Amino acid sequence: MVDYADIGKRIRACRLAKGMTQEQLANEVGVVVTHISHIETGNSVPSLKTLIDIINALDCSADELLCIEIKKAKPVFDSWMTEQLADCSADEAKIIKETVVNLKKSLRKVYGKSSKHRYD
Repeated sequence: MVDYADIGKRIRACRLAKGMTQEQLANEVGVVVTHISHIETGNSVPSLKTLIDIINALDCSADELLCIEIKKAKPVFDSWMTEQLADCSADEAKIIKETVVNLKKSLRKVYGKSSKHRYD
């Protein structure tokens, strides 16, 4: 199942990182502002054309927006994780590491070790 709310969050994060408003993105894509708002909140599913136009307007890759939905995007996800940790203090990195290790243990306890399980 595609999680359009997650895709919308990544669109919003990318838009904000580029310093764009919803209005600017809407103008670039050729849609109304409310449509961009609804896409970013997951309340509207963008057409393929609109999604491509968003990718082009944000000057990003499809992997950036869809990586959680694409099975072979592990390298992109790994790179994203590395970027998230890059500006962490040693204490923050330690807490994040411990959290991930404990979460992994919990998930495997519930779902088993197989990486084929989906956690939705």
